[in-house]
Amino acid sequence: MSEQLDTLVEVSESIHGDNFVEVKYDDLIPNNVDLSSDRQLLRALEAWHPNYLDWWKEMGPEGFQESEVYLRTAVGVDPTGWAKFGHVKMPEYRWGILLAPKVEGRTIPCGRHKGQAAWQEVPGEYRSLLRRLIVVQGDTEPASVEQQRYLGKTAPSLYDMRNLFQVNVEEGRHLWAMVYLLVKYFGKDGREEAQALLERRSGQQDNPRILGAFNERTPDWLSFFMFTYFTDRDGKMQLAALAESGFDPLSRSCRFMLTEEAHHLFVGETGVGRTVEATCTAMKKAGITDPYDIEAIRALGVVDLPLLQRKANFHMSVTRDLFGSEISSNAADAFSSGLKGRFNEANLTDDHELQEATYPVMQVENGQLVTNEIPALRAINSRLLDDYIADCQGGLDRWNKTIENAGIDFKFTQPHKGFNRRIGEFAGHRISPYGELLTEEAWQAQSGAWLPNDSDMAFINSLMKPCHQPGEYASWIAPPRVGINKQATDFEYVKIA
Repeated sequence: MSEQLDTLVEVSESIHGDNFVEVKYDDLIPNNVDLSSDRQLLRALEAWHPNYLDWWKEMGPEGFQESEVYLRTAVGVDPTGWAKFGHVKMPEYRWGILLAPKVEGRTIPCGRHKGQAAWQEVPGEYRSLLRRLIVVQGDTEPASVEQQRYLGKTAPSLYDMRNLFQVNVEEGRHLWAMVYLLVKYFGKDGREEAQALLERRSGQQDNPRILGAFNERTPDWLSFFMFTYFTDRDGKMQLAALAESGFDPLSRSCRFMLTEEAHHLFVGETGVGRTVEATCTAMKKAGITDPYDIEAIRALGVVDLPLLQRKANFHMSVTRDLFGSEISSNAADAFSSGLKGRFNEANLTDDHELQEATYPVMQVENGQLVTNEIPALRAINSRLLDDYIADCQGGLDRWNKTIENAGIDFKFTQPHKGFNRRIGEFAGHRISPYGELLTEEAWQAQSGAWLPNDSDMAFINSLMKPCHQPGEYASWIAPPRVGINKQATDFEYVKIA
């Protein structure tokens, strides 16, 4: 580890000029926020550090804490040269606190304070709301690590195992980012919230994670790929909105987190894409052209395309609930206060205050789906959800291209935004993927064609056999086109202890 650390320090110093803030890797807590100048903050974070490591060892990847993993570690905050690769044991990973460079003269981009200088300290009138935004974001980061802790044992390749662990350690660093903000800017309350982030547990009945989707199980690798494509995309949207915050330290934290989040989305899109590729290749080789010849396709040791659609339906609908109620006074308050913007706020052409604007929101009225114009301030969540749905489509289009090139008559689609929803305007209603309002009886009769059932999950589980030899891949997933950091296809990404 010391050799890796020396390399990190050397690289960090070599790539940073006047425009970048050096990451100090010779400190216990790597950082580019000059922690050493604030002794009280440093002591508080150093006290939290062993508790974090205890949590990681208890709830992090099960059975691989002593394995050496080919991980990337951030050595800078500019996207052109910010990472170094090397084998390291995960408990020795150099977690730290990294903020994007400060933009001099930055102003608040939206809300009633639009155009005023961005806050460098917590605005007193918004203290409680800001703390809640940071806590909720922070709570999602350790939750996903907990959800995925057993997946290494059934990894379809060392390449995929390494990607899982890379996602895990970066979620851990994102937790550090939010804890830094809590401890530095919220005093005793912040320290207590930071400790609570280590005490909640995904799926625990007595002390669960805050958001429902982060209490769901991630029982298999297909679920992991769907999670990293669909649910981590919600993370991208939320981070992008928080990156617009008038509270500059939060904005800077989220801007750098977005750089790492891109890899998580890559893992999800390519993971599902490689699963689709393996299925299409196996079908062509066996001379199967009907995607609904389920028994014959599954006998090939691959996942049938209709099951992939059902899995996608589930993950999309659960993730859409993370956006909260489409009409929300809390979201309006966050925007009006300038604490949270919209996705791509700077590129929108309205007045960024929305006092008079409206936004179309779909609702259920008198047994019909209707679209009403709602004050745009109260429809902030609805707009972000619409942006999310549009952002998801690119991956589906690329998966469909693989299917089309294989000559198979099948196409992935996104279900109606009201499908299988438990939160918001569609909660309590049964809506088909095609936008039809259904009775409970009709839903029960047809939902098996739209969501995975116990038999589907048992089949997926039967495929989850580990492939832990370099260069080997499970039958249900195709090898990647290129290796991590241009490594050979048989590179030993994880040296299993």
